[in-house]
Amino acid sequence: MIISSPGDYREAARRRLPPFLFHYIDGGSYAEQTLRRNVADFQDVALRQRVLKKADDISLATRLFDEALDLPVVLAPVGLTGMYARRGEVQAARAAASRGVPFTLSTVSVCPIEEVAPAIDRPMWFQLYVLRDRGFMKSALERARAAGVKTLVFTVDMPVPGARYRDAHSGMSGPGASMRRLWQAATHPAWAWDVGVRGRPHDLGNISRHLGAPTGLADYIGWLANNFDPSISWKDLQWIRDFWDGPMIIKGVLDPHDARDALALGADGIVVSNHGGRQLDGVLSTARALPPIAEAVKGRMTILADSGVRNGLDVVRAIALGADAVMLGRPFVYALAAQGERGVTNLLDLIAAEMRVAMTLTGAASIAAIGPDLLAR
Repeated sequence: MIISSPGDYREAARRRLPPFLFHYIDGGSYAEQTLRRNVADFQDVALRQRVLKKADDISLATRLFDEALDLPVVLAPVGLTGMYARRGEVQAARAAASRGVPFTLSTVSVCPIEEVAPAIDRPMWFQLYVLRDRGFMKSALERARAAGVKTLVFTVDMPVPGARYRDAHSGMSGPGASMRRLWQAATHPAWAWDVGVRGRPHDLGNISRHLGAPTGLADYIGWLANNFDPSISWKDLQWIRDFWDGPMIIKGVLDPHDARDALALGADGIVVSNHGGRQLDGVLSTARALPPIAEAVKGRMTILADSGVRNGLDVVRAIALGADAVMLGRPFVYALAAQGERGVTNLLDLIAAEMRVAMTLTGAASIAAIGPDLLAR
């Protein structure tokens, strides 16, 4: 298959992956309305084309939390990334480092902190949930700090897992899921050999290290359901803010009031996100949630955005709507599934090229020059 755009990787991933894995990353919750709106609403953002603006020296460089980035993109935390390519978190982290952007390791990654951090020459970011097991949280923070992690991404929009009906249909969960997954793996031999056989162990590396016993894919859904904590409130995050002395980002903010609460807590940044449409269906898309949140806290904390960003043009749109940078989730996992580290590297190159075209044709020579004035009203 010819790859000429970021969107081509989705179809390439669909062809290579067993259906339960493709639909797990591709799907959303309930009727998936927010999943679709995330993409559609970014596509509906119109930019002002300008001419003769002397935009011949485009710079994509920026800084986040005193960290230099070659482009305003961070690879988002995605659970089970190591099931999409052999030791997938390591491959994705290497690709990100080679293109001068951060990689964020998920709490529920296949590869543990201690495997990923030494594989790259820049500090990775680490994502953590609020869990019932506070001992695990403290242990994970200590391990992350020991591995050189400076930036913590704290996901707060998952006190309970969303209703992801596609997972039951695909074999990721539900009756007979284990046998269905085995059959799907057997009918996708390239994935089965490269990841299923050569990519072992297939456990939740960060959790297994803490528990001292393997925690495999079969335990994944049950572990999530048993350990997420619907009783959490802002006061439950205060001990983490006191414990973690590096940048702390709150991920999963859709409302200006919550953005102000994150600022009051002492968070250094937020991620405007609806979890890729995988939690509460029917909520605002990121493109619609961004402007009022930027109006509330822009300039007082760093604003990142995810959910619906699919290409370099969307990156420019998100920044024009008020973000300082974006997080990429699904697009990098599709690329990783299709071509491993090489695919993620190429994806980032394609996004950078698309950004340069969009910035040239809107007259924005730098990331700082992208703002609301680029939007066509």
